[in-house]
Amino acid sequence: MLMQNMLRVVWLVSVFSFVLLTSTYAVAQTCASHSFSNNKVFATCRDLPELTSYLHWTYDQNTAKLDIAFRHDGIKSTDSWVAWGINPRNVLDPAMIGAQALVAILQSNGTTRVYTSSIASTSTQLQDGTISYDVTGLRATYQNNEVTIFATLTLPNGTTSLVHLWQDGALSSSSIPQQHYQNPTHLSSKETLDLLSGQTQPSSTANSREIDKVFFIIFQTHGVINALSWGILMPTGAIIARYLKVFKSADPAWFYLHIMCQASAYVVGVAGFGTGLKLGSDSVGVEYDTHRSLGIVLFCLGTLQVFALFLRPNKDHKHRLYWNVYHHAVGYATIIISIINVFEGFNTLENYVGDRYNRWKHAYIGIIGALGGIAVFLEAYTWIIVFKRRQSENKMPESINGANGHDSRPQHV
Repeated sequence: MLMQNMLRVVWLVSVFSFVLLTSTYAVAQTCASHSFSNNKVFATCRDLPELTSYLHWTYDQNTAKLDIAFRHDGIKSTDSWVAWGINPRNVLDPAMIGAQALVAILQSNGTTRVYTSSIASTSTQLQDGTISYDVTGLRATYQNNEVTIFATLTLPNGTTSLVHLWQDGALSSSSIPQQHYQNPTHLSSKETLDLLSGQTQPSSTANSREIDKVFFIIFQTHGVINALSWGILMPTGAIIARYLKVFKSADPAWFYLHIMCQASAYVVGVAGFGTGLKLGSDSVGVEYDTHRSLGIVLFCLGTLQVFALFLRPNKDHKHRLYWNVYHHAVGYATIIISIINVFEGFNTLENYVGDRYNRWKHAYIGIIGALGGIAVFLEAYTWIIVFKRRQSENKMPESINGANGHDSRPQHV
């Protein structure tokens, strides 16, 4: 009996000790119990649900200044990076694309390098660069396996909530940030946060997904109509003009087919250009400079070709040769840049959603490859026709009328 009572007491003491230790550990790990070494105090804090992270902040709604301290615990290797960011589009899926991040990289000497980075794709290496928010007081510390990033950001006026995300990852041998792990914990390290109440807003997840769904529909529409117009109709119109006019029976039908094809390509292409401008305005912090620049160049070249149609001189005009050079040069330049920019667009799509839509890229490669094969075949075939036609004209007998001295060969009109 005495032994049973002793065992019962030992069991109760063990349970009580475990509960006490667990509670003490839990209290120690909450953001509210943390004290910063410089005695800095924040108005609000939150224990983030993933990656043992904590966010402390003070938000002045009048000035839209957000003073933050982001803490990330459990970083035991100096070959690591830590980042916290805001998605200006306020979408959770994917929150990474367009995020404006504060990045801390641990140096081998124990110091911490901190900088800003604008994330444009899922394959980012967190390059140092400017972001869409004004940032002051940016610094980072590393103590007791914990990285802390301090900064003050100026948000757009009227901001009361935001989508924020946080991550960690490894560095390469050359200290370049590598992609973070793709496990559920890392993929879930994002949320919508109410800056005034300090609470998350789970209902906004569905709303953000709807917003992102609309964004992606515009994204797809932009890609489809530009691939169709600049990438397919424009080269097809050039093939019609170059090869059908060799056949006398196709004149003037080839000309009207060429105009119809190029005009349709331009009209649809302008719509694609407009959706591109819309995407650009909705994608704060996302910059695809090459794709955007080529799109602007294409719009300008296409517009020049429209003017060429109205400024076309007659065949026997003295300036027709210069017009031909201008028209052909601008036309071929437009086609080459169009094809290049379509592939730039596919790269953009891959950066946004990965390789799930590679079938579109493969389909376009098949179409443009088929057009190229047709062009090669027609190039050879039309040269054969032209060569035979010239041979036939050269073999035409010359009959000169002795009485009046006129050439009796048929005259071309």
